[in-house]
Amino acid sequence: MTDPDILQRIQTDMTAAMKAKDAATLSTLRMLKTALMEAKTKKPKDEGLSADEAIDVIQRYARKRRESIEEFKKLGREDLVASEEQEIQVTARYLPQGLSEDEVRVLVREAVAATGAAGPKDMGKVIGAVRAKARGKVEGGTVSRLAKDLLGG
Repeated sequence: MTDPDILQRIQTDMTAAMKAKDAATLSTLRMLKTALMEAKTKKPKDEGLSADEAIDVIQRYARKRRESIEEFKKLGREDLVASEEQEIQVTARYLPQGLSEDEVRVLVREAVAATGAAGPKDMGKVIGAVRAKARGKVEGGTVSRLAKDLLGG
């Protein structure tokens, strides 16, 4: 899936949300489109975003929403948690299917073997190898936690 495909899907879904008068979904889609367009403007004039870059932008947006949820829960603002969770659900439509924790654990073990990682100081190599292999399908925090468990960090 290339960037124009993602942008086109978002635009089509925005139109559908407008017709359905779904303000919450429309707002999220507008924010996603804005984030993608901002990332695109940081590149040279004739160059667009690759599919991987578009997925990175969308993942960052979803990660910000999850961080907001944590903060709102600490503050006891359950009313805001629900809207953030709804934004994550809308955002997830544009991300590749994620890997299960067991699948990520297998990738971490393979990366440890491939890189020859022996301890916590080699975590960066392992995390880099796993993220390169599972680009867009796994969050860095999950990879980091599993690598730390495996390498005894």
